[in-house]
Amino acid sequence: MTTLDERPAGLDEAARAALFSEAHTANTFAATPVRDEELTQIWELTRWAPTGANLQPLRVLFVRSEEGKQRLLPLLADTNRDRAASAPVTAVLAVDDRFHDTIPTVAPFMVPRQGFLDENAAVRAEMGSYSAALQAGYFILAVRSLGLAAGPMAGFDKAGVDAEFFAGTSWRSSLVVNIGHPGPDAFRPRLPRLPHEDVVRFA
Repeated sequence: MTTLDERPAGLDEAARAALFSEAHTANTFAATPVRDEELTQIWELTRWAPTGANLQPLRVLFVRSEEGKQRLLPLLADTNRDRAASAPVTAVLAVDDRFHDTIPTVAPFMVPRQGFLDENAAVRAEMGSYSAALQAGYFILAVRSLGLAAGPMAGFDKAGVDAEFFAGTSWRSSLVVNIGHPGPDAFRPRLPRLPHEDVVRFA
């Protein structure tokens, strides 16, 4: 484990560009497979980033079989089906409504609050959705860090996905992310970003 005194230097300009300034959402994907080792690495990177109280509510379903894709595609918005069909892997990111069950393992200092969370679904949902959204961002950056393209999509039938893939579990879908190597015409022209002077203040 790296100590605070041994932290590595920041990423070089090329790495920062690959993660942020030059990265694009992919809309088409090549047939090149995504290896099991790459999918494992995506999660291994994602899991180290911070979440509220270290509670880690995100869960991931990798859909890559033909049978799995045929179950998923009808539940996506019309404009998203071709994108997912071309991707070697589509990740369904979900929030585990029972994330607090792992408190003794991931956040022992929160054990006194475990009963409160068990009895307060609204508080639990707010905490879970906030940290899972953070983790979704980390997940996309992890995909990019491995030289793969990510295509996040919010347009899908969440209730339908939950019924099809998560029935009888505490997982609830929140985002769909296509993963693979970019295909022909994968990237659209970049849309504008808000400038520093419009969004940053100092106090």
